[in-house]
Amino acid sequence: MHLEHDPEAVAGDEIAFADFLRVDIRVGTIVAAEVYEGARKPSLKLRIDFGPGIGERRSVGQVAALYTPAELIGRQVAAVVNFPPRQIGKAVSEALTLGFADTEGRVVLFSPDTPVPNGSRLF
Repeated sequence: MHLEHDPEAVAGDEIAFADFLRVDIRVGTIVAAEVYEGARKPSLKLRIDFGPGIGERRSVGQVAALYTPAELIGRQVAAVVNFPPRQIGKAVSEALTLGFADTEGRVVLFSPDTPVPNGSRLF
């Protein structure tokens, strides 16, 4: 995955709507965050509450360039919750927290501009 800003990027290959529906993107609230010591790129370990149906999931995000752990507590974010767990160094990530690269390649988190119930699905 390429995480840099690319002003000349073109759209990816066309997919069927059914393929999009297979990716389960939900909103959750960050309930814990800490610096991921020893990570190759500045990263934070997050614990995100996706509500009663999904519960809490751990995620590792390369977001430490723009965010401190303290400012993320209580923030809602979007994440893919149906990928298998992934080992990232010594940590396990159970959800892929979503973001966009700014012009300097730093990750800006993707989140709703108005609070929504934890577990709400993107459509």
